[in-house]
Amino acid sequence: MPPTVAACQMAVDDLDVESNLETVESRLSGLPERVDLACFPEQALTGFVADDRITEAAIPRDGEAIERLVESADDADCGVVVGFVEADDGAYNAAAYLDGDGVVAVYRKQHLWGGEREVLDPGDSRVTVKTPLGKTGLLTCYDLNFVEESAAMTDKRVDALLVPGAWPATHSDNWRLLLRSRALDGVRWVLGAGRTGRRDVEDAPVTDYAGRSLCVRPDGGIRAELDRAERDLVVDIEPSVLESHRESVGIFE
Repeated sequence: MPPTVAACQMAVDDLDVESNLETVESRLSGLPERVDLACFPEQALTGFVADDRITEAAIPRDGEAIERLVESADDADCGVVVGFVEADDGAYNAAAYLDGDGVVAVYRKQHLWGGEREVLDPGDSRVTVKTPLGKTGLLTCYDLNFVEESAAMTDKRVDALLVPGAWPATHSDNWRLLLRSRALDGVRWVLGAGRTGRRDVEDAPVTDYAGRSLCVRPDGGIRAELDRAERDLVVDIEPSVLESHRESVGIFE
């Protein structure tokens, strides 16, 4: 059976970890049994505002919230990528890859955007993990704009990229274009899980989010995508597609 992935597109309650955690747990429990890997949006557990409130909402990678998701991943029998603001001698825009055995890896977003720079620290390393898709790289949202990140993942010969995002709705075409570009320039699968809904928090700018989660083939074509609805994009990934495109392009000869 080919691996099956899910981009779990959701709205986020900014600064309300318990509400978001319950949403993620519920979405995991509702996935089809065949799903091997589920990806949630950027900062899905914490949301984000560019002031001191985000440091109060930040959570550690080894805390209760992540432990609960490990249990949920075990129940669902799938790997999970989930974004959150991580508390650890500073605050980071993080994405954890975990399964029923625990946290496998945590990627900290290297390229911070806008107000993130005022309250968060950038990551300083690239992360790859073994997933049902093969060797897989983790990027987060604005990282897509930096071609050197894509090139580095090509050097690492990754088979797929998993990209949690929270892209503003006004620039949704850029999100789609960049996901397609990062698939094509490394001849790999790309799964982008986007935040949808609206951030409407007191003393913070109101922001509508794009949603538009999508799965991109190694030739840059769109395999499947969503609009802005809160639902799951479930896609079967045929390994022969990657093999045939790499043979055609000759990128790793």
